[in-house]
Amino acid sequence: MHATRLVAIGDSFTEGYGDDQPDGTVRGWADLAAVGIATAQGEPIEYANLAVRGRLLAPILDEQLDAAIALRPSHLSINGGGNDLLRPRVTIEWVSGRLEQAVHRILDAGITPVMVSGANPSGVMAGGGLMGRRGDALRDAVRAWSVDLDVPFVDNWTDAELQHGRFWTDDRLHLNATGHARAATTFLGALGLEAPAAWRDLVPRTTAEGRRDAVYYRTHVMPWIGRRLTGRSSGDGRAPKLAAPVLVEPLRA
Repeated sequence: MHATRLVAIGDSFTEGYGDDQPDGTVRGWADLAAVGIATAQGEPIEYANLAVRGRLLAPILDEQLDAAIALRPSHLSINGGGNDLLRPRVTIEWVSGRLEQAVHRILDAGITPVMVSGANPSGVMAGGGLMGRRGDALRDAVRAWSVDLDVPFVDNWTDAELQHGRFWTDDRLHLNATGHARAATTFLGALGLEAPAAWRDLVPRTTAEGRRDAVYYRTHVMPWIGRRLTGRSSGDGRAPKLAAPVLVEPLRA
């Protein structure tokens, strides 16, 4: 096994939703971070991404955590709970507690956990006030025990620049290519690494700027409500993004 093996678990944020590629796949911050680590170290690393869009925290931990630990990574990034915060009945104590339990399991396995908070969409999404308050409380709780456990914490939530509409897709819930690049840069910074200079060339493909008009509600809000009412998820039937580790090469100058 290579000295560095990064495995990521989570939902659409970690899968890379919003950073669409010409072949129809998505890239995202975790893919970029893997390239950034390899580039900073000057040698290939191994990388897997078990994230599935739409997942609540319980399925993330129940379906992805054991599989991720079994891959024997050097670093395991964990993000989840954002979809839970959108549900009417959720407690911050439960979300934070489940995440902390997962981090203890990762530490007990001799793996370095990296806690990753999602970006804050409350300023651009419809009805964002409640999401903002819940996200603030979750960030504070996770930050507190991350410090106590001496675990790297990637704080995208309080990144004021990342809250600008130009970093978001037109659904106002997911980062676009530039947003994912910024989140990847923050991730690398938490590990004491610098991002490759080439990332500065990324430009947004869509933004969340503009009016929240009827088209926005018809295209994005109503389908989301429909899935909630019928118990469906955007990730139903989807497999993990990258279930087995692949070799990621450094960027060449």
